[in-house]
Amino acid sequence: MTDAAGLVSIGVAATLGPDAIAEVARAAEEAGFHALWVNDTPGGDALAGLAAAARATERLGLATGVLPVDRRPADAISREVRELALPEDRLVLGIGAGAVRRGALALVRDAARVLRAETAARLVVGALGPRMRELAASDADGPLLSWLPPAIAAGQAAEARARGARVALYVRTALDADGAARRDREADRYGGYPAYAANFARLGISPRDTVLPLPGDDTIAPGLAAYRAAVDEVVLRAIPAVDDPAAYVAFVRGAAPALGA
Repeated sequence: MTDAAGLVSIGVAATLGPDAIAEVARAAEEAGFHALWVNDTPGGDALAGLAAAARATERLGLATGVLPVDRRPADAISREVRELALPEDRLVLGIGAGAVRRGALALVRDAARVLRAETAARLVVGALGPRMRELAASDADGPLLSWLPPAIAAGQAAEARARGARVALYVRTALDADGAARRDREADRYGGYPAYAANFARLGISPRDTVLPLPGDDTIAPGLAAYRAAVDEVVLRAIPAVDDPAAYVAFVRGAAPALGA
């Protein structure tokens, strides 16, 4: 099932901490965003952040993007979901292979099987290449894509939708010049990681072609509309000028007008 225009959500890093994440979650729900996605990183627990977000909201979707199953095994994830009393009817568990390169498909497939059996959460898989995208459509509810321009995102989404999957896409987004400078540094950094560099080369794109505002646009609205036409859910990975709660709340409020564009 897809919407005429894809849903729009907000993404932040777990390193913000639970209190700040709860504040951002309240702002996102008030502004009309679909969900809050929290990146799981060393030094930041996405599930703990989502537990704080759940307590601060009533209907906002709660998602991880993504839990690396090489360092967070599936049974430990499901146990933490229960211990934190996360509302599974609102929960999306995004998982990925993490730093594993050999055996990544088998690792993710096994984790998906465990989480399917032990939780009622929707399950998505962070996927770059075609084999992981196929696994995401066959063994989970769909892929979580990243670092793609709208046209390529639309093509990859069509492949997944043909198998009944829903497709979410992370898009690094800045609303001002200082945020844009941080966003572009992040894009350049990802362009230097071997797996991402190979994927960018394979697709014939630059990482800076995949961020909002898209090249040539003055605001995020035109590019966001293109992404919403391509996938089921666009996650605006917020990149404000500084990492503090007020800056992220300001980002949420600044991005909200584009929901109606």
